[in-house]
Amino acid sequence: MTIVVPPRSGAAFRLSKDQILRVIDPEGGQVSDLLAYNASDVRETISNGRTFDYEETIQLTTGSRLWSNRSNPMLEVVEDTAGTHDFLLTPCSEATFRHFYTDKPVHRGCFGNLAEALAPYGIEADSIPVAFNIFMNVPVGQDGRIKVLTPSTAPGDFIRLRALDDLIIGLTACSAYDSCGGSFKPIHYEIEP
Repeated sequence: MTIVVPPRSGAAFRLSKDQILRVIDPEGGQVSDLLAYNASDVRETISNGRTFDYEETIQLTTGSRLWSNRSNPMLEVVEDTAGTHDFLLTPCSEATFRHFYTDKPVHRGCFGNLAEALAPYGIEADSIPVAFNIFMNVPVGQDGRIKVLTPSTAPGDFIRLRALDDLIIGLTACSAYDSCGGSFKPIHYEIEP
């Protein structure tokens, strides 16, 4: 069953060990922030630093694992038609909008959407780390500077991730103008047994 995350919103749900989460960009050009927490202790959460350290790369795709702050693998990328994702930038927030988009209305962003969606699981806003930004296009220049470009995804591109433990997942359809090329679209997801 395909579940729709409407534009500029978020969702949270349980993902059991060995289930596969398929995140789909149905229209192309949309980013989805993903968070993962250990279902038995939500203080264990996805960690970009541990992931970069253990995977020895910032370019995560098929075969890569996403690690926790306790050095445990949480998710494994088993299939990836997009090939470009970001794990450097934090979820956009009201502060992000005030900083970067001074001429546009302030939005609570992915941070606010994740905080609301994860609250029923006992996860507080201060426990939201850097998200795995699915489909986000953030090249790093030779000088170390980063840019946020429009995602290069085509309609129907997807990533499939296998749960390596029982998890709570937070997922968004990103709200930031630059991340999504100035337009906002839905994200679809499916949980495969």
